[in-house]
Amino acid sequence: MRVLLYFLIISFVPLAMSEQASRLEIQKVTDKVYALVGQRGPMSKWNFGTNATFGVVLTDDGVVLIDSGASDHAARYIHKYIQKITDKPVILVINTGSEDLRWLGNAYFKSLGAKIITSRIALEQQKQRANDQISRLDEYIFPKFSAGTKDVYADEVFDKENSLSIGSTKFVLKYNGTAYLPGDFFVWLPEEGVVFSGDIISTQRMLAVARESNTYSWLNVFEKIEALNPKHVIPGHGHATDMMKARADTYVFLKTLRGSVKTFIKQGGQIEDISSLKEYPLSPYERLIGFEMLLGRNALHVYMEMEWE
Repeated sequence: MRVLLYFLIISFVPLAMSEQASRLEIQKVTDKVYALVGQRGPMSKWNFGTNATFGVVLTDDGVVLIDSGASDHAARYIHKYIQKITDKPVILVINTGSEDLRWLGNAYFKSLGAKIITSRIALEQQKQRANDQISRLDEYIFPKFSAGTKDVYADEVFDKENSLSIGSTKFVLKYNGTAYLPGDFFVWLPEEGVVFSGDIISTQRMLAVARESNTYSWLNVFEKIEALNPKHVIPGHGHATDMMKARADTYVFLKTLRGSVKTFIKQGGQIEDISSLKEYPLSPYERLIGFEMLLGRNALHVYMEMEWE
């Protein structure tokens, strides 16, 4: 029995080590652009806030990082993966929103000398949410998990659009209205044909709808991205992909969810029964990670939103 137990333990050690070693996957998109693809499940002490997709852009002057992770641990881990790609320094961090995954690693990169940019509304949201987000790391993830994590904010903000060139690489930052959260915006690299969507687009994993979301506006923001006809989409969650996949997992899902909730309300459905929306036509989205965990909550928030439309 002891021998059997020993071999069982030994057999699981490489698996555990492998899981911990693969918190991020490097995906080359173009010669200049990489996606650091995190796990698609919820944040945990094992992924420490790397459960999203982050962007790395190599410019003549240094690295531009899209989003900095949800903790100091996450930021340091992201940096290790950047160093596997290049030895250039991180000179600019762009926070595409106020979700913890997008900005709570700022302090680490700021200590390396990086400049930070975000939208004005995202900055306001970050300041409103900072205490709760940092406290959540310790209360819901792991005790003392927030060690080293500080609410360091952007050096520069913009309102609707900001165009800048780093070396020979042009970046266009565009805010078109509320999506998952107020202040969410996307980053467009016209010469590369690449868009970094932040939380506006999610693939492979079911997107989350929050109380602060506006799904009507969200669809319009998605259409602004689609109008650019990008070759590559680097979503907030999931692997870099094309617009067809992004549309299927985000835009079509949101349209279907809104349509289902609208029908449910018209038929006199009560909010406490909203979980019945798991039935067709939403059942095809069972293929997305987080379907069981997120669909009921998503439907609830859309119900509350559409009651007043």
